[in-house]
Amino acid sequence: MSRHLLKLLFLFITAGPVLGQTNFSFDQVCEGTSVQVMRKDIPKSLKIADSLYMSAQKPLEKVKSLILSAQLYHYAGEFKKSICYGENAHSLLIQANDAEWSARVNEFLAKEYRLVGLYQRSKKYTREGLEAAKNISNSQKKGHVLGLLNQEMAYYEMEQGGYQNAIKYIEVSLDSFGKNDLQNNGRLVAASYQMLGEIYFKLKDYEVSENYYHKAETLIKEKCCILGLVYNGLGGIRMKQENWKEAEIYLKKAENIADSSKSFKLKKAVYSNINDYYEGTGDNFKASLYAVKYVRAYDSLAAKSREVSLKNPDVLVKHNKKTTQISIVKNMAIIVLLVSLIAIIVFFKVKQKKQRSKFRNIIRTQLQMINVRSEPLSRKQKGDSDFSNISVEEVDDREKVADKRRNDSLMTSETESKLLELLDEFEKGELYNNKNMSLSFLAAELNTNTKYLSYVINQHKNTDFKTYVNRLRINYIVDKLINDEKYRQYKISILAEECGFSSHSKFASVFKAVTDFSPSSYIKYLDAEKLNG
Repeated sequence: MSRHLLKLLFLFITAGPVLGQTNFSFDQVCEGTSVQVMRKDIPKSLKIADSLYMSAQKPLEKVKSLILSAQLYHYAGEFKKSICYGENAHSLLIQANDAEWSARVNEFLAKEYRLVGLYQRSKKYTREGLEAAKNISNSQKKGHVLGLLNQEMAYYEMEQGGYQNAIKYIEVSLDSFGKNDLQNNGRLVAASYQMLGEIYFKLKDYEVSENYYHKAETLIKEKCCILGLVYNGLGGIRMKQENWKEAEIYLKKAENIADSSKSFKLKKAVYSNINDYYEGTGDNFKASLYAVKYVRAYDSLAAKSREVSLKNPDVLVKHNKKTTQISIVKNMAIIVLLVSLIAIIVFFKVKQKKQRSKFRNIIRTQLQMINVRSEPLSRKQKGDSDFSNISVEEVDDREKVADKRRNDSLMTSETESKLLELLDEFEKGELYNNKNMSLSFLAAELNTNTKYLSYVINQHKNTDFKTYVNRLRINYIVDKLINDEKYRQYKISILAEECGFSSHSKFASVFKAVTDFSPSSYIKYLDAEKLNG
C-alpha cells in the first residue's frame, strides 16, 4: 500500500467519528474537530490536525490545519506550542492570499502574545489583522473579526493606562459584534462589557463599573474565564465599599472558577484580590496563603512569557529550496547573535557579581554600625533598645541581670566555647526563620538550657535574644533581595512569611530598624543601583 494512501486512510478513520457522514471535505473535518472533539479529547484532535496538515494540498488548507493545532495547544495551556503553530500559519499567509484567514491568524497571535504578557508584539499582529479585515467581503465575518481585533487594541490601551482610548475601541467592538445579535455573539459582547467594567473600576466610577459587570454576567450561561473576571471585579467593588460580606461571596465564586481554570491571568487577578480582602479584614494568616498562590501564578505567567520570548518557534512547515537557503542564512545570523548574547551575559554576570559584593559590604557596614550603637544599650539600658517595642514572632523570653551573673559563675569555659560553636552553625543555617523560634525552642535544639544560651548571646553577640534573631532574619532577606531579583517582585507579606514573621507590619518595622530603610524603599534602592551600575 502506498504511503499517500495510508495517510488518506488514516485521515478518513480519524475524521469519521467526528463527522459521522460520507462527505469528508477539508473544511468539514476542521470544523468537526474544532467543535465536537477539541475540548473532549485534545490528543485525538491533535492527531486529526496533523493528518489534515499532511493531506493539505493548498497553502490555505495548511494555514487552517496549523491554526487548528495552535488552538488545541491553547486549550491545553501550552502557549509556546500554540504560538509556534500560529507563527508557522502566519508565514504562509502571503501564499494563501485570503483576507479573512489573514485577519483570523493575526488576531489569534495577538491574543496569545497578550496572554503571555508580550503586549508590543500583540499590538503588531493586531494592526496587521485590522488591515487584513478591511478586505473581507462577508459582512458578518468581517464584523466578527473586527470586534475581536478591537478588543485586542483595547487590552493594549488598558495595559498602557490609556483608558479613554480603550473605551473607544470597546465601543467599536460592540458595534462590530452587533449588540442585538446576542444569540451568536453573546459571549463576545459579554467580554466587552467585562472590559468596560474593569476600566471604570480603575477610573473609580464604581456604579458604572458594576452596571457593566452585571450586563456581562447576564450574558454568560456557564463557568468561564470571563465570568471569573466579572465576579472578581464585583468583589473588588464591594471591598472598596467595605461591604466585606458580599465581597467574600463574589470572591469565592471567582476563586472557584480560577482554581479550575488554565488562565494564569485570571488566577493572578483573583488571588491578588482575595489577598487584599484578608488584609482588609485583618486575617494575616489567610492573607499570606493567598499571597503565596498569587506569587505562584505570577511566576507561572512570567515563565510562560520568558519561554516564548527567548525561544524561537519550531519550524513545522516544509520548506522549498529557496526557503531552505534563507533558513541557512538565518541560522548563521542566529548563531552569531547567540555568541554575542553569551558574551553580553558573561559581561553582565561579572558586573553583577561586583555589584552584589558592593551591596554586601554596605549591609555588613550597616549591621556593624548598628551593633556598635546598640552595645552600650544592651549592657546598660536594655529597655531602650531599638527593638524594645518589636518582638520576634512567638518570642518574649527575658531574664534579669541577676540571672546573668549566676550563669557566669555556673558555666564552664568549655561549655561556653561549645555554645559559641553551635551558635555559629545556627547562623549559617535558616532555622531562625522558623515561626516557632523562641529562646526555649533554640535551647532545646542546641541541647542546653535557656539561661546558658541567653548569657552567651548577651555576652558574645552584644544583644538580647529577640534582637539577635531579628537581625539574622533581616540579614537573610536582604541577601535574598540582593542576589535574587525575583524576591523584589514579591509583596511585603511574602517577604515577611519567608523569614518567619506572621505580620508584615512587624517585619517592616524590624527591617527599618536594622537597615534604616523600609522594605519598599530598599527594593527601589537596589533597582536604582542596578540601573546606575
